[in-house]
Amino acid sequence: MVRLVIGSILGGIAQFFIGFIFWGTPLNRIAFKALGDVQSADLQAALARNLTVTGTGTYSVPWTGSQQGTALFGQGPIATIHFNTSGFPALDSASLIAGLILSIVTAFLIGMVLHGVAHRVTALAERMRIVVLFAAAAVLYLDLGQPVYNHFGWPYFIYSGLCDLIGLIVAGLVIAKWFLPNPTSTVDRV
Repeated sequence: MVRLVIGSILGGIAQFFIGFIFWGTPLNRIAFKALGDVQSADLQAALARNLTVTGTGTYSVPWTGSQQGTALFGQGPIATIHFNTSGFPALDSASLIAGLILSIVTAFLIGMVLHGVAHRVTALAERMRIVVLFAAAAVLYLDLGQPVYNHFGWPYFIYSGLCDLIGLIVAGLVIAKWFLPNPTSTVDRV
């Protein structure tokens, strides 16, 4: 179990590093559309006027809880807004630390699955097949499901999904290659 914890820490660091490459470098501009400074300030002021009263949260605009909102939603334009009333630094160290912990916990869960089948699945290629298939399933549903159900955001969610897929696979590879038990016999154990 100590090896699994060490592997999870290293796998989580590897996954976190992949996330940094995708989101902490100018590469992240692939995922976003940008507004000019004047348009950004105008939109930020409109958000502050209209959303600060109800507070931090995720908003579907227009809201489909009324007949008028449903009609407006069908006409467009529409938006899903992740709103924070207070803002925070662009590179917030607290969120980076929390993100690293999340990556380590995620790697530990991957490691627990791999550890559970390690005596039956001894070949690295087969272990990686498990990692790749579960990572692909998670990304397909969680990332690519967003633009399927919400009819927008394909570039953002493809980019995010690619980051998630690579990060999960790399974390799984670190654990599968160096931190799982190597049984002395390849005979299946029940």
